[in-house]
Amino acid sequence: MSQLLYTYRRIISVFSSLQSAMLLAVRLYWGFQFAQTGWGKLHNLPRITAFFASLNIPFPGFNAPFIAMLEFTGGILLMLGLFSRPIALLLACNMFAAYWTADHEALVSIFSDPGKFYVADPYTFLFASLMVLILGAGLYSVDTLVAGYLRRRSNACLRVCLPQTDKRVGAEFLAR
Repeated sequence: MSQLLYTYRRIISVFSSLQSAMLLAVRLYWGFQFAQTGWGKLHNLPRITAFFASLNIPFPGFNAPFIAMLEFTGGILLMLGLFSRPIALLLACNMFAAYWTADHEALVSIFSDPGKFYVADPYTFLFASLMVLILGAGLYSVDTLVAGYLRRRSNACLRVCLPQTDKRVGAEFLAR
């Protein structure tokens, strides 16, 4: 039994070590896809504005360039892994809105006919956005570099700010 547990833990360890690489692949591929669709919308704003108006999206003249810029810049930021979770939240909301307005029938048939939901255009974009939102950007991202820098800076501040002569005073200070 202990050999089985050991083997299981090793397998889990191997697959867990692939998480950041998988998140990098998702970010690079779907970030590029978002940037590409945003770029396409930016270069066809009159057509996108008319399409938004046909879907009864409020303020299509404002929302079309906003969504185009969100997808373009959000895709680039997603590829870099910079502000990954806030961008993923905005992109996921964008994809929910796309489901609600353009693929409403697919959205409401998620349980009765899941195939409609899965084949709708927003599905993979939504799934990738939710994956980054929930799991984060992974180790291979600018977010990780920034977090490491801020952690080192914060630790340096603690060493300077706390009295180092008496460890008890520092512990009492932190307990407050």
